Amino acid sequence: MNLKHTYLSDFVSLLFPELCAACGESLVANEHLICTGCRFSLPLTNFHLHPDNIVAQQFWGKLKLEGAYALYYFAKGGKIQNLMHAFKYKGVKQIGNLLGNIAGEQLNKNEVFKTADLVIPVPLHKKRMRQRGYNQSECFAEGIAEKLNIAVETDNLVRPTATETQTHKSRFDRFNNMQEVFTIKHPERLRNKHVLLVDDVITTGSTLEACGAQLLKIEGLKLSIATIAYAE
Repeated sequence: MNLKHTYLSDFVSLLFPELCAACGESLVANEHLICTGCRFSLPLTNFHLHPDNIVAQQFWGKLKLEGAYALYYFAKGGKIQNLMHAFKYKGVKQIGNLLGNIAGEQLNKNEVFKTADLVIPVPLHKKRMRQRGYNQSECFAEGIAEKLNIAVETDNLVRPTATETQTHKSRFDRFNNMQEVFTIKHPERLRNKHVLLVDDVITTGSTLEACGAQLLKIEGLKLSIATIAYAE
């Protein structure tokens, strides 16, 4: 029975090969979503080893952070852009969980991030959630939380106000676009907690800054941030 199943799987793979979401090449046996070559060649930042990394510097004087991290460097036309496109726009949400696992394994090597009590993803407005069907930041958060052995909280930090897309806005316009967008429904649940706030890609940091500013109003809260990629 197992042999028949293997032959059937191989036959289906010949007709409909599963492709690597990063490079587009066919995956082979035991590869899932990302091929082995890409897994070892994707541009890791190793920011978890450098407390004063570029992401941390981006928030100096804006947010008091315990730690700041991005898993990969993002470049236009690169493999990370391919991954993010498949993840956000082609419905391959499993990519988020996989990348979250990879990030979580790295963060487990950093004593600061190991003290996090819970993970909170940057929320989507309900209209965008209906369009996409899932929150990509939540998928990434679940993967990180699995490796850090902590909970994901998705019903507290909310986005009641819809905003225009940030894609083509300047840094100043992005910042203004995010003002007063996020609210916290149950601040008492976060008192004296170390919160790991996660998003997909950080560019200007305006979204994370807006979320972080709300979270840091809570008594005793400590804040760290983590993203899939940093766009230079």
